[in-house]
Amino acid sequence: MKVIKIDKNEWASGLEKLRSAYELIGPVKEKFYHAFQPLESGQQPDMDYINTRVSPKYVIYPQSELILECSLNENDEDYKIYKEPEKKYTPKAILGIRPCDADSFSLVRRNFDTEEYKDPYWLRAYESTTFVGLACDQPCPTCFCSSAGSGPYSDSNLDILLANNGDHYLARVLTDKGEKLAAAAGWSQEAGDEADQQIEQKKQEAESAIQSRVNTDKLASQSLLDLYEATDAIWEKEAFSCINCGTCTFVCPTCWCFDVQDEVSGKKGYRIRNWDSCMYPLFTLHASGHNPRGTKVDRLRQRFMHKLKYYVDKYENGIQCTGCGRCVQLCPVNIDIRRICNMLNSYDPESCTCEVTAS
Repeated sequence: MKVIKIDKNEWASGLEKLRSAYELIGPVKEKFYHAFQPLESGQQPDMDYINTRVSPKYVIYPQSELILECSLNENDEDYKIYKEPEKKYTPKAILGIRPCDADSFSLVRRNFDTEEYKDPYWLRAYESTTFVGLACDQPCPTCFCSSAGSGPYSDSNLDILLANNGDHYLARVLTDKGEKLAAAAGWSQEAGDEADQQIEQKKQEAESAIQSRVNTDKLASQSLLDLYEATDAIWEKEAFSCINCGTCTFVCPTCWCFDVQDEVSGKKGYRIRNWDSCMYPLFTLHASGHNPRGTKVDRLRQRFMHKLKYYVDKYENGIQCTGCGRCVQLCPVNIDIRRICNMLNSYDPESCTCEVTAS
């Protein structure tokens, strides 16, 4: 691993050099909020942003994606034969992605890249993308990344980590893909021997600024059935205000639920994968009319049990959350995953009590 120095006066010219080899995606101000968008020629990412409302997971996992298509013309040889459309997985670079969002891809990968099944669409997009992270020096009050397995300077799923250091960035080049991108941009000035120490100091300051945390140490040892059946102690109370809007799942970088639909337009048939949500009544509705999660209590319990218990038991590698805090910020009825995580972690089935603190 090496650390290079990128003068901010040379940042824009470096990005322009990258355009010939990469599609650039970065945070852009949209009215009152920021969003990750493709950067047009001459457009710069806004590296002063705090966080985006929606994570950049769409770059790898589009909200709506054509996966198969077929001809409905009876005269065609391939009539009604579904085929994968031609796609170009051109190299992309996500600039300024926060470490918690980069870490989310490693959690999601466990669903799309298994021994039994490998999702070609997700994997091709992921492998063609270079992640240039921006360390988080000003965590939001709702951030709890450091206790959720991530952190404001986490670099385990990045190709380059940028640390803002006044008139320049200190950039840790972490992978071969990061080396290739830095070379293409012409960023080659090595930082001094004190660079690692500077980054470590900034990391400690950022971590000490995090105001919120969750307790997860007892989740693995908790009985799955005890937590599932804690209806009166947890689930009824938390679901009371829920309106099943699905905001929490759509802004979450680690939610992966989808639906597959067949659509027809003219003489063409299309099979499309769309984001879906376990918070929607139709998500588990059977053709028979039966719905195993027919109430909002069932659906809310599914969401949080998946992230905080089913995932924990299945993968034995932390919770299905990186602590970005988006769902806390944007839930219209103030349902707080931090509170629920602490309740599940401290739940005592004998007394049916749990800790209800939010942070």
